[in-house]
Amino acid sequence: MKTIAALHAAVTAAPFDGEPSDAELDAIDMEMPLILADVDLLDAQIMTIDRTPTELDERRIRRARRRVLAARRDLANTAAAGAVA
Repeated sequence: MKTIAALHAAVTAAPFDGEPSDAELDAIDMEMPLILADVDLLDAQIMTIDRTPTELDERRIRRARRRVLAARRDLANTAAAGAVA
């Protein structure tokens, strides 16, 4: 049985140094509001896993969902504006 590595050249053009590129860091920075909104929503949902949600819990979850949707909308609008330009 032959190994695949012996039959093919390296797949990547440059060696991987383990660090994200500048473009990847910029993409993460652009998505950070959505990431933080998702974390807030998860926190709100985790708090109610083992108990019945109170009215305050339900409001917190609704607000967190609205923040996630707003962050997704803003990110989509930013991406669409960048694609047009």
